[in-house]
Amino acid sequence: MTTIDLNADMGESFGPWVMGDDAALLGVISSANVACGFHAGDPVVMAQTIAQAKQAGVAVGAHPGFHDLQGFGRRDLHLTTAELTGLVQYQLGAFMGMAAAAGVPVAHLKLHGALANMCARDQEMALVCYRAALAVAPDLRLFVIAGTQQQRAAEQLNATFSAEIFADRAYQDDATLVPRGQAGAVLHDPAEAADRVLQMVTEGCVISQSGKRVDVPVQTICLHGDTQGAIDMARAVRARLEGAGVQIAAPQ
Repeated sequence: MTTIDLNADMGESFGPWVMGDDAALLGVISSANVACGFHAGDPVVMAQTIAQAKQAGVAVGAHPGFHDLQGFGRRDLHLTTAELTGLVQYQLGAFMGMAAAAGVPVAHLKLHGALANMCARDQEMALVCYRAALAVAPDLRLFVIAGTQQQRAAEQLNATFSAEIFADRAYQDDATLVPRGQAGAVLHDPAEAADRVLQMVTEGCVISQSGKRVDVPVQTICLHGDTQGAIDMARAVRARLEGAGVQIAAPQ
């Protein structure tokens, strides 16, 4: 039986401002990527999210991004090697402290937003970020965007990783994501997304907007919680996979 992880970004609320429906999403996913306070979230939200995930039996990982609350971490920033290293280590360290206080193991690390997309295109940048993380936690699992420079960097470092595809995002022919500002970058129909995910899992590929297949390992699937109808889409994807005999579980 095929086993696939379902992951989602969460803990992105800030003070009284609420982003997404984390409680509902925790009933669908097997891994949670928790914001570490730079692009979203705050210490209280981080602790609450870890506690909720623990109660739901969902694995938790650090989700560091650019220090850009106003831009939600979705604006490209050009940092030095030292700045990137500190950015990742500071956020991972904070997350590890929060997780330890809750008695929860840190299962993985996944880069957020523009930081992730830049690393998907730039292997040297990905190497800096991953080396920074592994210097803190050498056995840490990395969630990498399948078929991109993120995956190549993880392979170069002989790191443990899970290759990720996205349920609700359109792909370019090089297996990178269509930028959010372009038409059709985000999928909104739950049935369409669920069918496409099952096809990509079955074929072991990503399918671009042009219809091109790019062979990649498919080990974890990202479900977003901050878009309209996100919970319905997440449930549809899980139901479609389980209906086809796919087991949902966090990486071991």
